[in-house]
Amino acid sequence: MNTIDDYLATFDSEPGYLNWAAFGPLSPSVREEVFADADLLGSGRPSSLALVAERVAQAQEVVAQLLGADAADVTVQPSSTQGLAHALYGLSGAVIASTAEFPSVSLTLERAAALSQGSLVARWLTPDDGRVTPDAVAEALDDEVGALAVSHVDFRTGYRADLAALRDVIGPDRLLIVDAVQSFGIVDEDFSVADVVVGHGYKWLRAGRGTAFAWFSPRARERIVPVLSGITGATGEGLPVDDRPAPAASARAFTVSGPDTLAAGRLAVGARTVRDAGVGEIEARIAAHVDAIIEIADRHGIAVSSPRERAQRAGIVALAPSEPARLAAALANAGVVATARGAAVRVAPHAGTDAETIRMLDDALAGFGNETFISA
Repeated sequence: MNTIDDYLATFDSEPGYLNWAAFGPLSPSVREEVFADADLLGSGRPSSLALVAERVAQAQEVVAQLLGADAADVTVQPSSTQGLAHALYGLSGAVIASTAEFPSVSLTLERAAALSQGSLVARWLTPDDGRVTPDAVAEALDDEVGALAVSHVDFRTGYRADLAALRDVIGPDRLLIVDAVQSFGIVDEDFSVADVVVGHGYKWLRAGRGTAFAWFSPRARERIVPVLSGITGATGEGLPVDDRPAPAASARAFTVSGPDTLAAGRLAVGARTVRDAGVGEIEARIAAHVDAIIEIADRHGIAVSSPRERAQRAGIVALAPSEPARLAAALANAGVVATARGAAVRVAPHAGTDAETIRMLDDALAGFGNETFISA
């Protein structure tokens, strides 16, 4: 696969799916990889086990290519939350984060601060719209702040943080820790401005759960103590029996135990598919779908709380009607899969979202307010 058309042809889910920000149905190539690797592991032969174990290095390599980083600095993780825990539990000083962040950021920082007995302090931002802007960060800065933790794309509003501007504000001496779950693989971004980037393949990469990663720059490794380092993160090779070796000097220190090789294979395939299609091409098609959804919402009088400028968004559109529960029911009855949370209904198209799905959304919003819908 090496063209965007080949990539688009792999979307085989039923029309009506607009929930990619919650879960990405597994792609055909990922499903094939699961079956092939499972058969290899089923043999028990050392050569087969070694072949599947190679998926870890393959995943590190392709993720590094998408990040523009060194594969040796990429670690595979069971979840993006664990990658964030490696970063936050090993810090001291003040860390800026928004109270509106996804709990992977906010709760992990809160727990790390509580355990630190005062050496780590959470410096909370409470922006009215939940958007972490350079101005909001600048107001919270002082000499005690050593890091900023932020989601590249906000899970509720779809707001895309300006990473380069945030780097300029915090300066070169503070760490920029980025949760890229809602942007990796669909936003053509220069992640080199960050120090730690975590992501997960179960949404936009269509690779399923357990396919997370964390990248630690050399500067991050100098500043972050690998307190969660386990067997695989120790110096030396092999099992450290009758010894308690120190954490490795490389990013490997930020691992706990042997990785799930089946998950690594899914991550490798999902990320490779995106790389070959081109992130820029994928982003452009998602942007066009988002434009269409915003136009539909405007035409039917449904408020949109997401950014309208392409540079400030990714694949999430937050609809904010006066009766969100009723809109959610209307979409469900029309066969449109979305996420209802609080005062908003989140719809999220992918590059391969088809015209029928957009039409189904249009029809559902056209009927909203004119009929009685019964929630399932």
